Amino acid sequence: MPEADHGKDAKDFHLDIPAQNRPFFLKGAGALDWGMQNRFARIFDPGSGHTVMLAIDHGYFQGPTTGLERVDVNIVPLLPHCDALMVTRGILRTSIPPAFGRGVVLRASGGPTVLKELSNEEIAVDIEDACRLNVAALAVQVFVGGEGETASVHNMTRLVDAGLRHGVPVLAVTAVGKDMVRDAKYFRLACRVCAELGAQFVKTYYIAEGFDTVVASCPVPIIMAGGKKQPELDALTMAYNAIDQGAAGVDMGRNIFQSDAPIAMLQAVRKVVHEKMKPREAHELYVSLKKRPGPRT
Repeated sequence: MPEADHGKDAKDFHLDIPAQNRPFFLKGAGALDWGMQNRFARIFDPGSGHTVMLAIDHGYFQGPTTGLERVDVNIVPLLPHCDALMVTRGILRTSIPPAFGRGVVLRASGGPTVLKELSNEEIAVDIEDACRLNVAALAVQVFVGGEGETASVHNMTRLVDAGLRHGVPVLAVTAVGKDMVRDAKYFRLACRVCAELGAQFVKTYYIAEGFDTVVASCPVPIIMAGGKKQPELDALTMAYNAIDQGAAGVDMGRNIFQSDAPIAMLQAVRKVVHEKMKPREAHELYVSLKKRPGPRT
C-alpha cells in the first residue's frame, strides 16, 4: 500500500496563478497532437524557431554523390552541428550512430533514378518502419506541374494520412523540372497546394524576387532547399535572405558536404539561421574556422 500523504495541511495549489496553455512556437502547428509537436521540437530549435537540416538523401536517385561516397567518414563528424538530418532508411540503419539524438527526416518517396523520369515516384517507406526508426518526420517529393503531378500529390496525401494516424509530420518537397519556370507564382502554387492537402511543412527553393510572398501565402513552415553547390558567401547570403523573408530554416546538402571545410560551413550557416548573423560576417567566421587545425569534414 502507498504511504499516506503526511505533507502540510495547507497544500500550495497556486490559486493565484491561472492554468497555463502555452502556444506551440511553430507556424501552423498549434492544433497538432502532442506527439507531432514533440517531433517538430526535435527538428526546430524552440529558442529561435528555426532549423538547420543537413540533407544527405541524394543517393536515393543519383547514387554515390560527390561528398557522400562514404557517409560514415564524411558525414558522421558533421552530425553534432546540425539540428536535423534528412536521410534514407538504408543510410540511417547502416551509417548513422543510434546515439544521434536530433531530428531525423526520413526520405519516404522514391522509385526512378536519374536514368528515368524522376516524377514517376511512389511511396517507398512503410509508416510502421518509420515508427520503428523513431523518425521525427517523413519527406515526400511533390512534382507540381510535372509529368507525375497527380501521382506524386496522391503519394503525399496518403503519407499525410498515415502520419496523422501515428503522429508523424510530413515534409512536402517541391520538385522543379528542368523545363519549369522557377518564379514566385509557381512556388506559391506548389507550396500552397502541399499545405492545403495536409503537409505539415514544405521544402522549396529560394528565389530572389517574391520569396516573401511564397512564405506568407503558405500556412505552414517553409524550409529553404540548398540546391546546387555555390561559393560559400553566396550560399550564406541565400540562407540569410530566406530567413529574413520568413523561412523557418534551411535544408542544405551540397553547400555543406561539398565545401572545402564542411564543419566550418555548417557552423557559419547555424549563425545565420539561428542568430541572423550577416552573410559577410558569417563568411569571415567560416574562413577563420577553416584555418584552424583539426578535422575539416
